[in-house]
Amino acid sequence: MAVWWGIGALASVVYLVRFCHAEESYLKSVIKTASIAALSVGALLAGGPWALVAALAVSALGDWLISRDSQLAFKLGVASFAAGHLLYVGLFLTHPLAVPERLYLHPAPWVIMLLGVLGALVAVQLFPRAGKLRWPVMAYIPIILSMGAVALVLPATGRLVWAKIGAGVFILSDLVLAQELFVLSDASRLQKVAPYIVWSTYWIAQACLTYAFLPTGFA
Repeated sequence: MAVWWGIGALASVVYLVRFCHAEESYLKSVIKTASIAALSVGALLAGGPWALVAALAVSALGDWLISRDSQLAFKLGVASFAAGHLLYVGLFLTHPLAVPERLYLHPAPWVIMLLGVLGALVAVQLFPRAGKLRWPVMAYIPIILSMGAVALVLPATGRLVWAKIGAGVFILSDLVLAQELFVLSDASRLQKVAPYIVWSTYWIAQACLTYAFLPTGFA
């Protein structure tokens, strides 16, 4: 896994430094896709759970699609990421140490309530701004938040702590992405730094989730 982890990390850094603000190109799409595809291949070769391998694979597909300048590609990319989140939900729920009853124990109900409020606020903010993409975006919001909520069924011990961290960072990444795409003006200073925040948090989230569920670490 260490070799593939290194390939993914290198591709991620190259994308961060060279392509975050670059115009659309096939090279940009390839580098972006490779950063997550490498984690998927590594997880497969390390004997990781099929849901982890599949979640990373469809996320890599989503990266390719969203990197292409097309509304159809964007919608398909959103669908790919939604599928990835649902696979992560399944991965969390089927883990041998998952205990669904944890969702009823403090502080899980408060966390779930806060995620619900956050989702409602973001939906109200984005609905009038997302134009023709509003319905895919509206459908995506509860899916990404559900991943964060379901992560609470896992214990906060050992490597599974990284699954919780990964889910939380993933939500942060998508929140910043939503602001970048639909809220911030081109003249905003935040618009200039948002792509770097989005990409850094996104790759870190995927790396955390990968590490959490690998059976033998980086071996």
